[in-house]
Amino acid sequence: GERIVPVREMILADDEAGRRKALAKLLPIQRGDFEGLFRAMGGLPVIIRLLDPPLHAFVPHDEANQRVMANDLGVSLGKIKMRVEDLHEFNPMMGHRGCRLGISYPEITEMQARAIIEAALNVRHEGIVVKAEIMIPLVGSVREFNAQAEVIRRTAAEVFAERGEQIDYMLGTMIETPRAALVADSIGKQAEFFSFGTNDLTQMTLGFSRDDAGKFLPQYIKKGIYERDPF
Repeated sequence: GERIVPVREMILADDEAGRRKALAKLLPIQRGDFEGLFRAMGGLPVIIRLLDPPLHAFVPHDEANQRVMANDLGVSLGKIKMRVEDLHEFNPMMGHRGCRLGISYPEITEMQARAIIEAALNVRHEGIVVKAEIMIPLVGSVREFNAQAEVIRRTAAEVFAERGEQIDYMLGTMIETPRAALVADSIGKQAEFFSFGTNDLTQMTLGFSRDDAGKFLPQYIKKGIYERDPF
């Protein structure tokens, strides 16, 4: 509840200033989330994946709930409907999500990077060892990685200057598209760690939807077309 309202305000914003105003409300919430993660992990490494879902996942698609959203945010139903339509994608899992969001709206990445670094510094002051690892999602080229890494490193430097202290952190990505796997050598020169998204890699390589393939995969396995479920 407290998270969804500023996210929706950001989505409805007409310009960068409006998005930043909404993100400023989300910052302390995210910082608190990350502080809880660092405390719970008690010195173990914590990989935090930056915002990944497409923005349409945060808005209602039925009119009844759109009316509720309009009332909550004090805007017209027409504006809600128009924004929902703008966000519509035919293939959202391969759409405007992951690092593509951060490249389009770097202020989102700035907010999350600031929340992570501030949380790490705060928890370290409690005597807890903090090992923060920031994951840039859905990278398909080293240029995408570098574009987001620049925002994160710049934001971290700003926080360090403000606080007069620093903390070590790592920047990495998840190899989850076939292209990322093919150019992993170039991405690996910049990223400090890799994770592997084997479900998405399988899905995009074979052209099988992991949510729907169960309708035919049992027959494929039974007939020996595949020896086992590739997922």
